[in-house]
Amino acid sequence: MYKLPYFSEEDNDKVVDHMRRNPFAIICGMDTTYPVATQVPLDLKIVNDKIILTGHMMKNTDHHKAFLKNENVLVIFTGPHCYVSASWYIKQDIASTWNYISVHAKGKITFGDEAATRKIVENLTNQYEQPESAAAFDKLPVEYIDRLVKAIVGFTIEVESKDNVFKLSQNHEPATRESIIKHLNKNGSDNEKEIASEMQQRIGMPKM
Repeated sequence: MYKLPYFSEEDNDKVVDHMRRNPFAIICGMDTTYPVATQVPLDLKIVNDKIILTGHMMKNTDHHKAFLKNENVLVIFTGPHCYVSASWYIKQDIASTWNYISVHAKGKITFGDEAATRKIVENLTNQYEQPESAAAFDKLPVEYIDRLVKAIVGFTIEVESKDNVFKLSQNHEPATRESIIKHLNKNGSDNEKEIASEMQQRIGMPKM
């Protein structure tokens, strides 16, 4: 990661909240020769002060086979990002940049049996479907679920360490940060507005 102290979020609750709000994460690993990666939705729970991630993937894919050989994985939780023009700075003597938020979590991946996989699918489905929905887990045909859990495999990742970058122009004086926020809100894309909101929460911080 691009690790500079002033771009690191020290509030663990904010880091975990970012992970929860961006659950469609990238799991990276290595087989014996090449890197592999897959992007899947994850459920996050805190168990005995440890972050536990669960999800599922298709069996016998390249990444599944690689994770069976090497259980060490990196999970990337991407977030809002946007271009920041140097023309918005009060002192226009340095280059434009890109603001963004990202969390990297390292841990070991383990795979469960069909019963564990079924439970993971149920938990994930129930997070996003209303109980009265025709697609709620308990309304799906049992035969379909039985076929599904034979084709996929549930997994658990216990997070052993995590790093983050909350790059939000902390290296600029407050007046420049206020100017950046104004322009981002004026431009109006979802990414720009979210970065502007994150910057606004830190507007009182001194230049790092």
